Formats: sequence, structure tokens, C-alpha cells
Amino acid sequence: MIRIQYFARYREALGRDGETLEWTPALATLNDVRRQLLERGGAWDVLAEQNIMCARNQDLCGLDEPVADGDELAFFPTVTGG
Repeated sequence: MIRIQYFARYREALGRDGETLEWTPALATLNDVRRQLLERGGAWDVLAEQNIMCARNQDLCGLDEPVADGDELAFFPTVTGG
């Protein structure tokens, strides 16, 4: 299993703060996980943003980061200030 957490605007758009997914070899990278979530359509399209930030096991990483069974993943939007 992998645990996925959604933060800020993503949590609001999706109406949930997280979920678990069964890990399979097809979910080799964070981008693979994101693609599977995007296949749900509708509100999930928010995860298609170009500047999405992500973390694996509480360390910031890129979408090309490998994913393994037992990982905790997080998706959150970039923060802008003014």
C-alpha cells in the first residue's frame, strides 16, 4: 500500500486530505501515481498542473522519483507570495 496526502488547494478541490492505494509495479514513479489519479477525471484534473510539488516519505522530490510499497506520497501546489 502507498499512502497519498493532498494539501492546500488540492485537498479542497478533491474533498479529501488523503487516501491509500494498492501499490503495483505499474506505479513505478510519482508521475505514474499522478497519471492514475488523473484518469479519474473531473476534480482530479487539478493534479495536472505544471508546477505541482510532491514529496516521498516527507522529502521533496520530482515526479520522476521512484515509488515503492509502503511509501507516503504528498501532492501540493506551489506557494506564491506577494
